[in-house]
Amino acid sequence: MTPVRKHRVVVMGVSAVGKTTVGTLLASELVLPFIDGDDLHAPEAIAKMASGTPLDDDDRAPWLRSCGRALQQAPDGAVIACSALRRRYRDLIRREAPDAVFVHLRADPALVLRRAGEREGHFMPASLVTSQENALEPLESDEVGYAADVNEGDAAALVHEIRMALEILRAAP
Repeated sequence: MTPVRKHRVVVMGVSAVGKTTVGTLLASELVLPFIDGDDLHAPEAIAKMASGTPLDDDDRAPWLRSCGRALQQAPDGAVIACSALRRRYRDLIRREAPDAVFVHLRADPALVLRRAGEREGHFMPASLVTSQENALEPLESDEVGYAADVNEGDAAALVHEIRMALEILRAAP
């Protein structure tokens, strides 16, 4: 009998693209815990971003490892929202959670900027969205994952689409 592979899903993309919304719905659909990667940031990193200064790789590395560990330590799997903008960032997560699957949420930059500007109480200012867009490296062909467009549409339908894609990825050898 083939062992059941657990879902360890990273919902990735720029700030305000919908990672938390989609991740929460997806976790509910998969009956898994949802982890908001924002909660794993060091207070110094949050303060830096809140001041309008992007994090550098030295700031991000411990956070990315924490995201990977949190994902790996969930006994039955989990869904985590984490920007994971660059390949090397995703590699850090995979070092901690080798079976992680990435769901890259994409949206029109104008929509993301509008959403970022409308959010209340979030530490990430809209001014940093463009720097994230510039840093973003889409999933490469050798990375296990799925890219989904999250422009104006039905979140439930999007989550269903993602769930079906995950089932296909899960069944792949």
